[in-house]
Order: sequence, then C-alpha cells, then structure tokens
Amino acid sequence: MAEIGLSPFLIAVAFMSFLGLMLSGILALANRKLWVYEDPRIDEIEELLPSTNCGACGTAGCRPFAEALIKGELKPAQCTVSSRDATQEIADYLGVDAGDVVKRVARLACAGGAHVARNQAHYDGLASCRAAAVISGGPKGCAWGCIGLSDCAEVCDQAAIHMNPVGLPVVDPEKCTACNDCVEICPKGLFSLQPVTHQLWVACKNLLHGDEAEADCEVTCTACGKCAADAPDGLIEIHQNLAIIDYQNNHLASPAAIERCPTGAIVWIEQEQATKGKAAKRVLRQQPLPIR
Repeated sequence: MAEIGLSPFLIAVAFMSFLGLMLSGILALANRKLWVYEDPRIDEIEELLPSTNCGACGTAGCRPFAEALIKGELKPAQCTVSSRDATQEIADYLGVDAGDVVKRVARLACAGGAHVARNQAHYDGLASCRAAAVISGGPKGCAWGCIGLSDCAEVCDQAAIHMNPVGLPVVDPEKCTACNDCVEICPKGLFSLQPVTHQLWVACKNLLHGDEAEADCEVTCTACGKCAADAPDGLIEIHQNLAIIDYQNNHLASPAAIERCPTGAIVWIEQEQATKGKAAKRVLRQQPLPIR
C-alpha cells in the first residue's frame, strides 16, 4: 500500500501560516507593552496652527509646539505666524493666557547697496551669494558687505524678503516669522533676529577705520565714536572699529544717538522704517558705482 504524505506546497502553506500567526502575536504583544498615551488635544491644537513648521517658536515644527503647549512649556503667542484670533482661539481651548511675546523680525546689518558700495571685481558665475563668497569673499569691496544675489529671498518660505533696486534684501515685517532661515543661509552673517523694540540699529559690520572704510562704502561705520559719545553711558561702545549696541540697556536708547553719525550707518527704526540722523550725508544717486 502506497504511503500517503503531505505535498511540499501544503507544508509551505502551513509553515507560512504558523509564522504569520506567531509574528502577529509578537506585534500585538509589543503594541500592548510599548503603547504610549498621546493627548488627543494635540491633534486639535495642531489643526489650529498654521502648519508652516517654520521653527520660529523655538520647536522643530507645529506638532512639537502643540505638545509644548499641552505641557505648559510655551505660550500660544509664541507662534509668530498665527493670527491674533487664532492665537486667542488656542488659548481659549486650553484655558490658558495667550501670552505677550514681543515680535521679532530679521534685520540686515548692511546698507551698502550698489549705489553706495563699490565692487572690486565683476562676478560672472552661479547667481548665489554662497557661491560668490567662495571666490575671494565675493565681488564686494567691503569684505563684510551684502553680496546681493538673493539667497535670503529665495530661502524665505513666507516671501517676506525681496531685493530692492540697488541689490539689498528688504524684509517685510508683517510677513516675517523670525524663522531663522535667512540668518543661516547668509554667507556674511549679516542677518539676525531682533525684537522690534530694538529701535537703535547699526546697519554695518565693517571693521575698517575712517577713510579706509569709506573708500569701499559711503554708508559704512567709520568708528568716529560720535554715537557712543551722544548715547547714555553703557549703551554704545566702539569695538574693533564698529559701533556695538548693548541691548541690555535698550531702555536707554533714543534717536539722539544717531544725529551726528556722518554716514548714517546707525539708524533709528520706527515700524521697521529706518531713519538717519541730521548729519548723515544724503545719497541721491541710484545708479550702481563703477567697479574699481
């Protein structure tokens, strides 16, 4: 009588079925053991946030921000992209105070557009500040000046930066979320995030002195020291041929410090509009200066 046995196909099916059941059991057990409770309010708050994931609030994105709100680590107002109504809606949902956060915006420490700052060479290459900076620091005569090839404008997801006719980036304070992208991409380190309460501003980073500095840029800080002399003690000092503002003493700041600046390198900002002092030379030229 012939011996009856299982075919290899049936053995394989049985083995795979057993293996599938075993792995399912392991996954079910792991899910039970490793399951972590997540507050359902996180999803609700995330829906109320703008979903830009810009990082301006100090977290990696909108969901981590929502988690921090639930834990009470942050205030709703720290999302600078949300509208006032959206911020208040989140605060009401959580039953907390919305908070009072001073708005921050990106500011450029350079006023040397093509009409006042000379180029030392003609650059013909990739239209990128980072690429140009690799070649001897870029074409600008001032080694610290804005190259003006709009890397900052291109990286801004909020369209808060545009280039003006003389090749300088201009920040729209209403659109700026202080996300830090322009700060990170600028090869000259000219952008920084500043509270709008910092109204006294040095629009320059040049470290040369006097006539040597002005040979490259007409609106440079020449380290003359007049702003430091006119400001209250401790507010401004000249360090490495550049005026430096101590914002810990920002409460002492006033437009008086800018009035005798001969180049207009230090300005007073009202609603993100910069005003120069009375002694600053007026620049009427709009055409680019010739290459040296």
